[in-house]
Amino acid sequence: MRLSRYFLPILKENPREAEIVSHRLMLRAGMIRQQAAGSFSWLPLGKRVLDKVCHIIREEQNRAGALEIIMPTIQSADLWRESGRYEDYGKEMLRIKDRHERDMLYGPTNEEMVTEIFRSYVKSYKDLPLNLYHIQWKFRDEVRPRFGVMRSREFLMKDAYSFDLDFEGARAAYNRMFVAYLRTFTRMGLQAIPMRADTGPIGGDLSHEFIILADTGESQVYCDRHYLTLDVPGADTDFGNDAEIAGIVKTWTTPYAATDEMHDDAAWNKVPDAERLSARGIEVGHIFHFGEKYSKPMGAKVTGPDGKGHFVSGGSYGIGPSRLVAAIIEASHDESGIIWPEAIAPFHVALINMKPGDAACDALCEKIQAAYEKAGRDVLYDDTDQRAGAKFATADLIGLPWQVIVGPRGAAEGTVEVKNRRTGERDVKRIDDLMTMVEKAA
Repeated sequence: MRLSRYFLPILKENPREAEIVSHRLMLRAGMIRQQAAGSFSWLPLGKRVLDKVCHIIREEQNRAGALEIIMPTIQSADLWRESGRYEDYGKEMLRIKDRHERDMLYGPTNEEMVTEIFRSYVKSYKDLPLNLYHIQWKFRDEVRPRFGVMRSREFLMKDAYSFDLDFEGARAAYNRMFVAYLRTFTRMGLQAIPMRADTGPIGGDLSHEFIILADTGESQVYCDRHYLTLDVPGADTDFGNDAEIAGIVKTWTTPYAATDEMHDDAAWNKVPDAERLSARGIEVGHIFHFGEKYSKPMGAKVTGPDGKGHFVSGGSYGIGPSRLVAAIIEASHDESGIIWPEAIAPFHVALINMKPGDAACDALCEKIQAAYEKAGRDVLYDDTDQRAGAKFATADLIGLPWQVIVGPRGAAEGTVEVKNRRTGERDVKRIDDLMTMVEKAA
């Protein structure tokens, strides 16, 4: 993609309304445009990142056995009256009426709707387990939306819902999602720590928040440093082996880890001083077992092996892709801009032509661009006539993992400069060596 043909509205100054790093950098890098309080348009650069985040989420949900559907954003109030939540939810729910004066709402979550789908079709335990997920825009009328897409009113959410005959089946489903989440965040270049979360009036101990450590995090967290060296399950993980999955979950829930709300001083004091890590954290995922909370009031039953009807045991599993983009920036940036992990970078390479119009520079840039794209690497080719400082500032701001700089002298000598955005290291490479490296990476 040529930058001269790309829509990338860079801002030179920090927007006054941006309170945190991710909001500031997303606006400056031309990723988003605020349309109203807590409502944003995702511009081309931001949309590319969001799509890559969703792609990884989908792959890991599918790997764990979840099935993708898509549910409406507008829901009937009658479903929520069945569960008892319509009057209880509060002002965060946007309540509306259609032209026939029927009560409707803009979905803040989908437990009721997915339970209605389930009860309409699934009648026997032989059709279980079942896990349905979708990635859909949701709306919660936050009293004070802030921090850009970190806490907005309209947001993209991946929510999965599991259905099982009993608690043991539900626990196995919960464990599969737990492991899928570990893999999801690791693939995005994040180190997520599962921390036991409050289950509220439902009770039980099956609820975890996945927290990434960041200096600008929204909450205080406490954990054993052992988490920083635990091995994340690999691509060969067998999600069909409940015992193997349960063993992974046990390994990842044995060391101490808690947010402020769940912090236990007595348990914390048992962690050796040298192993204690107290830091700021950002929630990037939440998984929850809710049992019969929705199946019982909504009549979601299946016939069990005993011939009797059983209310199914359910769970919900959320990741906010739009929020996750901001969280990644909070955890990975410097004073010059964003530093994207390679797996979700909007482009892999910023190809910078220092003298557009120069025949040798133009020809070499086109050759390099073709080689990267043949190897499956996305390239943003800066062919604009901006001065060198502005080109470098833009490349650093948008945070692409690699910069390949082509100038007249290098083109004549058969060399280019390659910069690693994360480390800042620069290396002059012969063009033939760069081409060989690109080919090997394909």
